[in-house]
Amino acid sequence: MFAPTFAFDHFVVVDFEATCERGRRIYPQEIIEFPAVLVDAATGRLVSAFRAYVRPRHHPRLTDFCRELTGIAQGDVDAGVGLAEALLRHDEWLRAAGVVEGGGRFAVVTWGDADCRTMLEQECRFKGIAKPAYFDRWVDLRVHFEAAFGGGGQRVKLQEAVRAAGLEWVGRLHCGLDDACNTARLLVELLRRGVPISITGSLPAAPPPLEQARKQQQQQEMQQLLVPCGAAVCCYCGVASTGGVMAMPGSTQRRGFYGCGNWAGVSWAA
Repeated sequence: MFAPTFAFDHFVVVDFEATCERGRRIYPQEIIEFPAVLVDAATGRLVSAFRAYVRPRHHPRLTDFCRELTGIAQGDVDAGVGLAEALLRHDEWLRAAGVVEGGGRFAVVTWGDADCRTMLEQECRFKGIAKPAYFDRWVDLRVHFEAAFGGGGQRVKLQEAVRAAGLEWVGRLHCGLDDACNTARLLVELLRRGVPISITGSLPAAPPPLEQARKQQQQQEMQQLLVPCGAAVCCYCGVASTGGVMAMPGSTQRRGFYGCGNWAGVSWAA
């Protein structure tokens, strides 16, 4: 018998795939497959699925290792969209399902924290992309699985967890959409067993506007303490640099400094 949850109306299960290379980290790492599966929390039904292939900007050519691991072809990402467009299409998909609008309660579900805390967050920050706020908090299903089944002190992999729950793995491992579908099936199984599902991870809240304005004011005040002396000097290493003098009264009044950043600041009497 299925045990519905009263905390959420829907779950949105995601599992991103990103550029990668064997034995080393690609920087910046970019999402290349953006899949999601919508789960009805009351019935456990997998309502619909979403997938967008994303065109990487900094490493447009996928490595052989990446293609073999994910099954994503070069043509898939070449014909893909930018991450901002993928986020927009995903949001439109949720709205069309009536999940975002109408006050519906839903939670993003992942296997591990990396998808939301690291992959999506860091790429959006790096590229200056705004993302929906619902990606700032999520359910790490691994936490709930280990609470119910135990992890033996080791990090349980998704495929192992699916089989430990008595389910068969469906599809290709490291295909983002297949991984998301299997995570969704595991979520439903945990709900069926009565495991309570709650938010496990979140990003720090942005500072309120008043605090941001205060920080900007402090930065402006610090900048006003420095009066350019108008003369270009050279650092010890020979690199041209600009000098300055302190304008406010105190022990450093009318004392200057210069340097290019390769050396510690050196003061001189004005």
